[in-house]
Amino acid sequence: MSEQSRFMLVVSPLMQSNLAFERAAALAKASAAALHIVAFDYLEGLATASLVNEQALEQMRLGYVERHRQWLEDQARRLRNIGVHVTTEVVWVQSPLQEILIHLKEQPMNALIKALEHESLLSRVMFTPLDIHLLRECPVPIHFVSHVVHALPRKIVAAVDPFHRDGWYEGFNDRIVREAAKLADTCNAELDVIYAHDLSSHQTKEFGFETALTLFSSAKAQALFNAQADAFRKLSERNGIAPERQHMIVGNPAKVLSGYAEAYDIDVIVMGRIGSRAMGRLVGDTVEHLLYKMPCSVWVVSPQTLAD
Repeated sequence: MSEQSRFMLVVSPLMQSNLAFERAAALAKASAAALHIVAFDYLEGLATASLVNEQALEQMRLGYVERHRQWLEDQARRLRNIGVHVTTEVVWVQSPLQEILIHLKEQPMNALIKALEHESLLSRVMFTPLDIHLLRECPVPIHFVSHVVHALPRKIVAAVDPFHRDGWYEGFNDRIVREAAKLADTCNAELDVIYAHDLSSHQTKEFGFETALTLFSSAKAQALFNAQADAFRKLSERNGIAPERQHMIVGNPAKVLSGYAEAYDIDVIVMGRIGSRAMGRLVGDTVEHLLYKMPCSVWVVSPQTLAD
């Protein structure tokens, strides 16, 4: 008998229910998975209040944590009533990132689910948000929930990128498609696979062209496009994706994917994030930007044991 899947839902310290609750409950129910809900509490005003002594402050913190624990249990009770196995936990900590990573190491999860916290560009530049830290460091798939129309996704897209000489990417693309297919099967959702064929300068240099203009002016342009189309088709076919579900679109990945998601009412887009050696290119240029621009939720597949 296979071990039961487990999801971890990270919630706000403000005792507010959100769309991530609905999505996590729906996914756990559909996949017969256990759901562990964790709140990492820290209220600056309460933690640094100067008008009371340390003992009183500690009692206030303990009281807040207990109220949050009871609130979470009330939410959990509702989910248990629909057949979801739920556990809850509240932790008082100023910087939740390391606590989340420790939790994932000590209690292996199939995915981390969290409501996306929308941040301004200035805020993201000045202070790296928790969501971006998780995007870069979380060892398990992360589901950033936003713009939820259906609690259980109905339309899912897997975004792949076979435009590389490095064979390292081939297996990762397969993992992205398999992860998306598993999610679609769980949700009984439609699955499409998209390759946004980017001919920008940083991509063409990988194939020996100084600029994209050189590529477009060369007879090799069509041959290169055909080769990438063939690689995309083989990737899709070996993962059981029907021809009508394969979409290769020329353009900037961020614009292509966000435009497609909006046009076709996509619920979740499944993407991959690369380790540190390609962080500036793939994550910095695509996933991080899309995270705040997509008109749907995002499921990010981590490299796991693949070499950085």
